Order: sequence, then C-alpha cells, then structure tokens
Amino acid sequence: MFDQQDSVPPVKGNLSFENTEIAFKHASNADLNRAYWLFKAINNNFLVKIGPGITNFAMGIGLPIKGIIKATIFKQFCGGETIAECDATIKNLYKGGVGTILDYSVEGEEDEKVFDDTRDEIIGTIERATGDPAIPITVFKVTGVGRFGLLEKLDAGTKLTEAEELEWQKVQARVQAICNKAYQAGIPVMIDAEETWIQLTIDRLAMSMMRRYNRDRAIIFNTYQIYRHDKLASLKVDFDIARTEGFYLGVKLVRGAYMEKERKRAAEMGYPSPIQPDKASADRDYNDSLRFCVEHVDRIALVAGTHNEDSCRLLADLLNQLRIPHNHPHVYFSQLLGMSDNLSFNLANAGYNVVKYVPYGPVKAVMPYLFRRANENTAIAGQMSRELSLIIKEKKRRKI
Repeated sequence: MFDQQDSVPPVKGNLSFENTEIAFKHASNADLNRAYWLFKAINNNFLVKIGPGITNFAMGIGLPIKGIIKATIFKQFCGGETIAECDATIKNLYKGGVGTILDYSVEGEEDEKVFDDTRDEIIGTIERATGDPAIPITVFKVTGVGRFGLLEKLDAGTKLTEAEELEWQKVQARVQAICNKAYQAGIPVMIDAEETWIQLTIDRLAMSMMRRYNRDRAIIFNTYQIYRHDKLASLKVDFDIARTEGFYLGVKLVRGAYMEKERKRAAEMGYPSPIQPDKASADRDYNDSLRFCVEHVDRIALVAGTHNEDSCRLLADLLNQLRIPHNHPHVYFSQLLGMSDNLSFNLANAGYNVVKYVPYGPVKAVMPYLFRRANENTAIAGQMSRELSLIIKEKKRRKI
C-alpha cells in the first residue's frame, strides 16, 4: 500500500518546529506583541484564577470589559462572535496552508430552544464549509444539542421517564440532522469527546452515525481521549467492527480535556480512575494509536489533535516511512487557534494537511471556554514557556 517511490509529494521545506519565520508569517507585529503580553499574563496563575470572578462581576454590573476581552484573549483564541466574523481568520490561516474547523463554543445550556438553535448553527458551519477548501472539517458536541443530565442517565442505564424518552428522541434527531447535512455536503463532521460518565452514550451515537453515513467515505468522526487507559483498546475494537460491517472509521485522537475533574469524581465516588496512571502512559498510548491508525489508513481517517511536538514528529515520520502522501485525505494534524503555530504552519509548509480549531460565539457565552483554555494552559507549564520562547525568538528576528 502506497509503496510507489513517487507517491510522496516534494517537501516544500525542511520540517522544523523551530522555524519562527514560517510559524508567525501570518501574524503582524501587533499580533505578535499582543500574544507576548497575553501569554505572560496567562502564565500568572493568580491572574487566571481570579479572572473569571472579576470578569463575571464586571459584566454583571455593566462595566465595559467586553471590549477589552474581545481585543485580547478573545482575539487570540477565537475567530469572532459569528461565522461571518470568522472570515478574516479563515483567510489568514489559509494563506499559510492551514484549514479551519469552525467550533461554535457556547457551553452549559439546558433549554430545548437553545439546543435547536445550536443544531441550526452547526448546520450553518457545514453550509459555510461547503465548496470552500479553507474549511475541510466541522465539529460539534452532543451536549450542545442535548441535556447533560439526560446523557448521564442513559450512561448509567437508568430507565427514562416518558418525557425523557421523547427528549432523547429529539437529541438523536438533532444529531442525525447535523450528520445528514454533513453527508449531503460531503463535509466531514467530528463529534467531540466529553466526560466519561456520558461518553458511552456519545460513543454509541457516533458509531450509529458512522454505520449510516461512512459507507463510501469517512464523514462522521468520533473522538478518542487517550488519557483514558481504555481508549486504545476501544479504538481497536471499533476498527474491527467497522471493518467487519463495511464502513470507514473516523477517528479524532486527543490526549484529553477533563483529567482533574475525572480523577476527583472517581475519588469522591469510590470507583477506579479512568485516567492513565502517568503522562508517560498517555504518551505511549497516544503514539501507539497514531501508529495503528496510519497502518490502517485505507479504512481509518485520522485527525490528530495534539500540541505535542514528539507526536507530531512521529506522525510526519510514519507517513514518510510508509510512503503515504503528506496530503493523504485520511490524515490531518490539528491544533487550536492561537497556540502552537510553530507546529501548524511548519507542518503545512512541509505539505501536510493541517487544520486549526477556530472557536466562535458571543463573547459572554464563550467565556467558559476561554477561561478553561487559560486554566489548561497554566496546567501545562512547559507549553506556555514554549509559546513564549518562540514568540520572543520571532520578536528578536523581526527586531520589534
């Protein structure tokens, strides 16, 4: 498979994650300076901890803090408040060969009308992506279109009331409407992973959508959080099911986003933690998952969501070793807007498929996402030091 000598396209440049000229080519001097001061502020744990409280208080009493947020942290990590407002970001990324995943980041709602509105918004992202190579993939969360408590009850195997059965039918109908739209448009859609105590229901829903829509190509993707010790095994089980039943397995691989919450709940409720015992175990399973997906790239479509340089290097090397084209449609690298530009733009420059998550939504509604992002960043101290060091290196190169 892919063993022809000329099957790998010429590399546009040597792949180096140290090349800040390529990494920040899309960023103006003002962008670079804003990022420098923002990452320095995020690195201050005290600021991150008190930030949400101060912001909510200021917004609650009508202080004009929205403009400050929109010009700083929102501008760094989000594309805009609406799909249309994301256009400039989409175009700027695509100039550097990086695609966009429009991520409607409104969280924590429980109203049926909001769920319907969110379904329509996700369908809107698919419509915006149709015919535009700058937006090759879309995404949604099941909790964006259904109540968390309902999913929790389903995962626990608790019998639903008649009203809840009707509510669940509506959730499934919303998910199917999104997936059907993606299928009709030919635009892949990823279903994000969430907490373990609702994930089994999400997994079953995702697999049912794959059975329906992934017969001819990978349209529906499920997300595997590899900081869970059981997910490499479940990836392999799902692949066997897909191969046996004759559909493509869409896989988004991430390390994970809910580690502290998961460990705390497991300790409080007295069950074994679903989280890997240490970082080395998560790294090992993540890289083994990459190997497994690439070895079966004819039937698995992979989006590798990672800011880990070693994992990005490994995936790039695997494609070269197996003579798989850098731009093979079944392999994408993915990072978040505003972070790890040294990975995204240098990979794109070397001919690999790369996409950035571009969150968007009303500033106030997206604030939980932004503060979670800041908290995650401070939890990964090395990542912040790395971001800052690269920005400083580019500022010195530009003499600004």
